[in-house]
Amino acid sequence: MSVDDRIQSFLASDSFAVVGASSDRSKFGNKVLRCYQEHGKEVYPINPRAEELEGLKAYPSLAALPVKVPAISVITPPAITEQVVRDAAAAGVKHVWMQPGAESDAAIRTAESLGLSVIAGGPCLLVVLGFRG
Repeated sequence: MSVDDRIQSFLASDSFAVVGASSDRSKFGNKVLRCYQEHGKEVYPINPRAEELEGLKAYPSLAALPVKVPAISVITPPAITEQVVRDAAAAGVKHVWMQPGAESDAAIRTAESLGLSVIAGGPCLLVVLGFRG
């Protein structure tokens, strides 16, 4: 499957989570969250140190979500991303988009070995969807 096909499949999901969502509006973890909101997508912020982000209840982990989300955007340091993909597979996630800077070869290999569809080393969600901020 091409990167474009994986992106289209990712975006066809009915809900999303942002792992590494941030309260700092200048950080990508916040911009990606707001981008989903701008496009009317159902989105859940994942941040273990936040109660609420951008008017949405924040969750400490994927396992804590009240629903299963099929697709996640990951904005975490690469060493953390490796654990995130294991957590994602355990939570029933099917699609993982590692935003630029979050990916590592080990995280990509782990995600693929767990059967996840991976987008990494390519475009940013903000560019693909067009973030107005």
